[in-house]
Amino acid sequence: MFDRRMLEALICPQTHATLFYDAEAQELISRRARLAYPIRDGIPVMLLDEARRLD
Repeated sequence: MFDRRMLEALICPQTHATLFYDAEAQELISRRARLAYPIRDGIPVMLLDEARRLD
């Protein structure tokens, strides 16, 4: 399970913008970059190569 308190310390690696937690999809969303970073086993994967583009 992802600890929401981590959001205070995490930013988008591409834009340095605030991230938003999508609990249903288990992703961290960067609205500015239009990317979704996966959360695997409670750990955010903050790699651009692993991010999913948002339409």
